[in-house]
Amino acid sequence: RVAARWHDTDIPEPWNEPYVTVDPFGPHAIAVVFVTVVAVLGSVLLHYESFTLLSRRLGRMRLPFRRSRILLLMLALILLHVIEIWVFGFIYYVLAIGNDFGSSVSDAGGLLDLVYYSATVYTTLGFGDLVPRGAIRFLTGTEAITGFLLISWSASFTFLEMQRFWKPDD
Repeated sequence: RVAARWHDTDIPEPWNEPYVTVDPFGPHAIAVVFVTVVAVLGSVLLHYESFTLLSRRLGRMRLPFRRSRILLLMLALILLHVIEIWVFGFIYYVLAIGNDFGSSVSDAGGLLDLVYYSATVYTTLGFGDLVPRGAIRFLTGTEAITGFLLISWSASFTFLEMQRFWKPDD
């Protein structure tokens, strides 16, 4: 016996929602590309400067265990990624105010939903419960690549700092 069955009416179908068309060379599409470039450059520069600051500060810290620096590094990196996710989420929110850029995502209720969406895109998790429409898809795809590279960069930086501070005698 089957306790419950899915019916076609129970499954959400975001692909049946009205599609927002945007002229690929129109002012709205160009605005999304410009905002995307600024967001990516800002994220990369923030990451770079944070790494520089962390590398200098961690080396100067006086802590009872050298490995404690790695804990602080991990907390700082989590904060850094959360800030970047919020920046992208806020950009989705601002662009979603005007439907001319494409409806940001289906069923998004507000800023926190768009920050959640940004987190799933940034981490390349991509649940698919929120779907971008229109020109804003360019921002979504670019955020995924950016997030993947920045997370990888953070992993490499953590590895290098662990080699520097994680000694067997601590």
